[in-house]
Amino acid sequence: MTEFDVIIIGAGPAGLTAGIYLARAKQRVLIVDQATIGGQVILTHAVANYPGVGEVSGYQLVTTMRKQAEQFGCKIMSNTPITEFNFKENSKYLAAKGETYCAKAVILAVGGEPRTLGLESEKRLRGRGISYCATCDGDFFTDQEIVVIGGGNSALEEAVSLTKYASKVTIIHQFDHFQAYPHAVEEAKANPKINFIMESEVVEFLGNETLAAVRIKSKKDSKETIIPASGAFIFIGYTPTTNRFADCVSLTKSGEIIVDENLASSVPGVFAAGDARKKRYRQITTAVSDGTIAALSAMEYLAVWKKEE
Repeated sequence: MTEFDVIIIGAGPAGLTAGIYLARAKQRVLIVDQATIGGQVILTHAVANYPGVGEVSGYQLVTTMRKQAEQFGCKIMSNTPITEFNFKENSKYLAAKGETYCAKAVILAVGGEPRTLGLESEKRLRGRGISYCATCDGDFFTDQEIVVIGGGNSALEEAVSLTKYASKVTIIHQFDHFQAYPHAVEEAKANPKINFIMESEVVEFLGNETLAAVRIKSKKDSKETIIPASGAFIFIGYTPTTNRFADCVSLTKSGEIIVDENLASSVPGVFAAGDARKKRYRQITTAVSDGTIAALSAMEYLAVWKKEE
């Protein structure tokens, strides 16, 4: 069993920030992520509102964060499924890749995954024209007509980025107004390649081997229309990836980890940061803030624990 002071699960901005703070304070830190380092940020084409860096790609931003965490001494394991864990005891542990790791404190920074429409045709054509990542798949649809589903910041911003490739982008939104920031709405409306279909929802994706069209239904008169599209990008939010921790920490009905102002969960020594915790705003900057608070709270917990040992 390999011992650490803190184990961080999740290597997005929240987890990496927590690791930087802890390792710089000479704590032994293990960061484990079951997927690629960076979380959802690596799917972002351009980040323009992160202070101090100008405009960079999400990949560039998290690569810098990772290097900084490793320079301070964090051990980072990516693409590492956790096969077993127990965070309720004083000495918490997890098992991964045949090894067992233990620590006195844990920070859950597991983030979320793209929310789906829940359609059977969506499952069938996922990866065959249906995507949740403009950065990953945008260039596959060069000079083709595509649709973007959603009305928040991600939907509008990624629709604009997709116009670099597609000949036409149609945004489909279920409401008569957008939930995005005004500047994102203005930029999308000013782009001649973007069209809008409001108060409508996708009811079926059509196509055999690959996507060929999208069937939509008007919420005003229930009229159905088929729109030709070789690509569909879905940006309707994210679901916290916290299901496996439901028996460990208290969650909201929507799966968010319930924490106090110090980001402490219902289990002593277990903290939560980033998109997986209950919060109103989910931005890279708020994730970084969470990582900072969780790290400082974990250090305070360790200091008290060592005094009582």
